[in-house]
Amino acid sequence: MSQHPTYTGVHPIVPTPFLDDGEVDLASVERLVEHQIAAGVQGIAILGFMGEAHKLRGAERRSVIEAAVATAAGRIVVWVGIRAFGTAGSIEQVQEAEALGANAVFVAPIAPGTPAVIERHYREVAAATALPVAIHDYPSEFGITIPADLIARLANDGVTPYLKAEDPPVLVKQRRILEQARGRIGIFGGLGGQWVFEELVNGAAGVMTGLAFPEVLVDIVTRYQAGDEDGAAAVFDRVLPLIRYEFQPGIGVALRKHVFERRGVFSTTNVRPPSPPVDAATIEEFEAVARRVGLDVAVPGSVRV
Repeated sequence: MSQHPTYTGVHPIVPTPFLDDGEVDLASVERLVEHQIAAGVQGIAILGFMGEAHKLRGAERRSVIEAAVATAAGRIVVWVGIRAFGTAGSIEQVQEAEALGANAVFVAPIAPGTPAVIERHYREVAAATALPVAIHDYPSEFGITIPADLIARLANDGVTPYLKAEDPPVLVKQRRILEQARGRIGIFGGLGGQWVFEELVNGAAGVMTGLAFPEVLVDIVTRYQAGDEDGAAAVFDRVLPLIRYEFQPGIGVALRKHVFERRGVFSTTNVRPPSPPVDAATIEEFEAVARRVGLDVAVPGSVRV
């Protein structure tokens, strides 16, 4: 059984920046890593679903990993998203991430999605790497539901010590897994942070989700971990309208890129096709929501209770 570091805290899923001509913008990748570090995160998760990894060429994946790892320089954890049609392709991606210096991976399941197929997939992927493996449980996007007892069994066997949990009702499933895994799994909430406070209350190790204001997630988690549950709840309650608005299917990535461009992190707001651009009225409304919760998309900021 492999022994892995224990990761907790805030590990945001980050988008992949593109230039005006559609190519990957590595300079913006470097600025993004520095921006996340300045916000106080413990790690970043690159090449996830919200990072448009499914739209990248193989060479582009490699360049993004290289840029993120080199810029992080050991200051934060770098997670790499793994998604392929089969186990062999997933292993190839995992081993590439490991060779390029990533610290951990979060791995999507494969079809047909039966418990036997899922279990074999994760056991074979984990056996092919020394990196800690997180199960990415996201049925709405992958079309596969992973049973709670299977997740717990893999954790108890030391196969997958982490879970990126995005299967509503997330709190019900989280409690079941934590009870069955007997302290052998670290659960990171996702889904835009919509339940981050309740996930922490129910024993989550932290959060692994995109948000254009990572310092907000840091504020919530830091307060909670320091014993200031009321303060964490107050920040969460205050920013929930922004979280809700940003995590809209189809436009969430574009909204995040808009904020990163306004904050001087990205050079463009480009989202690769087939995703459509966000209309001006939506942008205006989104910025109004941000102002309502005390944030300005044009400058660095944080929520103060």
